[in-house]
Amino acid sequence: MDTKKFDVIGIGHPCVDYLAHIDSLPASNESRAVLNGSWQCGGKIPTGLAAAARCGLSCALIGAMGDDLFGQYCYKDFEDHGIDLSHTLIRKDATTDIGVVLSDDKTHGRNIIYRRGSYQHLSQEEIDFSFLCQADYFFVSRMDDLHVTAAKYAHEHGIKVLIDADNQPLREYQKILPYIDYFIASEFVYNESFQDTDYRRHMEEIQELGPKTVVFTFGEDGCRALSEEGYFEIPAFKVNVLDTVGAGDTFHGAFFYGLVHKLSLKDTATFASAVSAIKCTCIGGRAGIPTPDITLDFIRTGVIHDSELKARENRYSWGLNNFFQEITHGTVEK
Repeated sequence: MDTKKFDVIGIGHPCVDYLAHIDSLPASNESRAVLNGSWQCGGKIPTGLAAAARCGLSCALIGAMGDDLFGQYCYKDFEDHGIDLSHTLIRKDATTDIGVVLSDDKTHGRNIIYRRGSYQHLSQEEIDFSFLCQADYFFVSRMDDLHVTAAKYAHEHGIKVLIDADNQPLREYQKILPYIDYFIASEFVYNESFQDTDYRRHMEEIQELGPKTVVFTFGEDGCRALSEEGYFEIPAFKVNVLDTVGAGDTFHGAFFYGLVHKLSLKDTATFASAVSAIKCTCIGGRAGIPTPDITLDFIRTGVIHDSELKARENRYSWGLNNFFQEITHGTVEK
């Protein structure tokens, strides 16, 4: 039996977020004190891979970033999570995407502003598609020509493809759907695509377009899943929500844990929901990602043993400053 080097390979581009936890959003000409701040790396696929890696899976990223301080910070964070970067390019004299994320106690929502970096995204000519054959699963979040080509290649070579669908209605995914095995989408996709709550019927319609497994996540209303195993509605776990940044990305990454370990769809979605819920108790998309032990214990008992997560949260709170100091003193290779 052929053993693959990686459980998951994803195509994506990282960013750095400054996350500010505040009590409420300021009105025009007002200010607010930051209750808790953190420098964390982000991006749909990068955060999903970080979650998969935290769940003990072997992961690799195909992507690009600038060689600026933010890009170096992302690179080290991937290394710290054990994510392979052999097919990730560092663009010389280029900047990486950065964002400012405001999470407020009043709405438990988030507001994001961002600056696009100067680095160039990967072109098809820069990707060695044969690298995908080293993984059991391929992870995408876009549906442009590059991602359609990559998904088609993976599909034709027997690699299962999972897509993180968000921010676009279903019609925008038509080209890539024939190559998708696991279609996991946000409530935005559902609400923009369908006018009623006949969830099962619409998920069956999506299955007819290619994906054998369809999942929609609905935040505090849980998720709905359909596969050959049947249709399930799984309630959300109740936690003290601090920040929802990266909750969906974390769900996708944790979903791979269930796939790799051959769990049922219901157990896979339950595990991913628990990982996502625990993440929401910490600021940012990376600090609060739990291990399987923490997650499974939470599913059994309803208690989050979070000492390690709080330590991660503390490290990230001054993460970029600490990283800059390490570079300045020569303890990190540039």
